[in-house]
Amino acid sequence: MLFTHHAFIGIDPTAGRSPFTFAALDDERNLLALSEGELEDVLTFVGNFPAATVAVNAPSKVNAGLVRKRLEKQTLTPHSLRGADLRLAEADLRGRGISVSATPSREKTCASWVQLGFSLYKRLLKMGFKQHPHEGAELLWLETHPHACFTALLGQIPLPKPTLEGRLQRQIVLHDAGLRVKDPMDFFEEITRHRLRLGILPMDLIYPPEQLDALAAAFTAWMSVKRPSETMQLGAKEEGFVVLPVAELKEKY
Repeated sequence: MLFTHHAFIGIDPTAGRSPFTFAALDDERNLLALSEGELEDVLTFVGNFPAATVAVNAPSKVNAGLVRKRLEKQTLTPHSLRGADLRLAEADLRGRGISVSATPSREKTCASWVQLGFSLYKRLLKMGFKQHPHEGAELLWLETHPHACFTALLGQIPLPKPTLEGRLQRQIVLHDAGLRVKDPMDFFEEITRHRLRLGILPMDLIYPPEQLDALAAAFTAWMSVKRPSETMQLGAKEEGFVVLPVAELKEKY
């Protein structure tokens, strides 16, 4: 069943009960889907749309040693090259105070969630997806990073995402960005003294961390098409670009 001509889909392979969590928005940022499943479930859903932009919360390539080469040119000692096994985009984000995982130079040494991401990218390519931006292409993919997205949109490091306050903060960011998601402020309207005494909280009004990350990716996909001048990318062609839903980043967070 087709919900809309063009879908903006965010896919998160890093957490949750299933290997993948995915979210989809339409042109007006209405929520089309928010679910989880195996790789085949995700690809079946994506295949429903004649046009789609898919943002994935996982590295698209291993590192090509660009950070190491840059440090070696600075004639640093071997000791100072420790921690150089990461991509340029990751080094840039870390330099700004945004904590991100490092992607090794060999696929087999990557974490399992990173390898899941590689599998997803390969399947998207087989389905005809082109890397964003690609003029004239109806099917596009791009890489993003949810923690970096939320940091950039907030202008500061967000609260820990497993916590209630961290989830509320992220949902407020998405709601304020125009996504037609549940209003997180409704959570507080449902809380009464009696409910607090009993420990009954309206947790169904707050999305779990992996869904919030998938929604952030879907929003980044939407921004990359609808407001490309208000997005940016970090990295290099050899290692893959990380797209963020802001025009610029602060020097330090």
